[in-house]
Amino acid sequence: MAYTLQKPGAASELSNVAADRLVKVPKGISDQQAAAIMLKGLTAHYLIRRTYRVAKGDYILVHAAAGGVGLVLCQWAKSLGAKVIGVVGSQSKADLARKNGCRYTLILGQDDVVARVKEITRGEGVAVVYDSVGKATFEKGLDCLARRGMMVLFGQSSGAVTPVDPQVLNQKGSVYLTRPTLFHYIALREELLERSSQVLGWVREGAVKLTIFREMPLEQAAEAHRILEARQTAGKVLLIP
Repeated sequence: MAYTLQKPGAASELSNVAADRLVKVPKGISDQQAAAIMLKGLTAHYLIRRTYRVAKGDYILVHAAAGGVGLVLCQWAKSLGAKVIGVVGSQSKADLARKNGCRYTLILGQDDVVARVKEITRGEGVAVVYDSVGKATFEKGLDCLARRGMMVLFGQSSGAVTPVDPQVLNQKGSVYLTRPTLFHYIALREELLERSSQVLGWVREGAVKLTIFREMPLEQAAEAHRILEARQTAGKVLLIP
């Protein structure tokens, strides 16, 4: 069985989880694969199938494209026919992002992201920006949007964004802004089962390749958090009891 919960306590040898929050792991998927995909995969699912429904031909911009969510999201978006622009923090992460669905990769701090996005999209901008970084990327992300595009802010690894005057959304082209969270998209058991079934199906069928950056023993949980906070990872970090 597998689960993902909003409350703390997953970094433990045993967990007491309500039965209606558990999903069955199908045959052919290892415990490591299930652990690596549940939170990140469910997040990618709601982002590209519900918050903004990615369609064939869409240009989309994904920040932290070599991260746990980014690697899954970019692969699946590509399979849907989207043209994925991934923003990463280094050349090695750019290489990884290209292998996992990104048609174009930009390096934060080296590339002029807004200018390159306008160049790639021939001045139109992207249909959606998926931003889990927050403070360091948010304002320029708005400038990357096409008219009536959508900014999806689903994290803030670099810090909270500055409050936004709604008039700015008008000035940027009547764009949309949303701040979703996974647990509002799997609140009902029916939603959890539908999304998890599709996500675990991606893995079993090989449609999504998982990148496990490192497996670490549970007693090194503090170190695992340190490397995550330092944005030194490319893929998923697993804690093994």
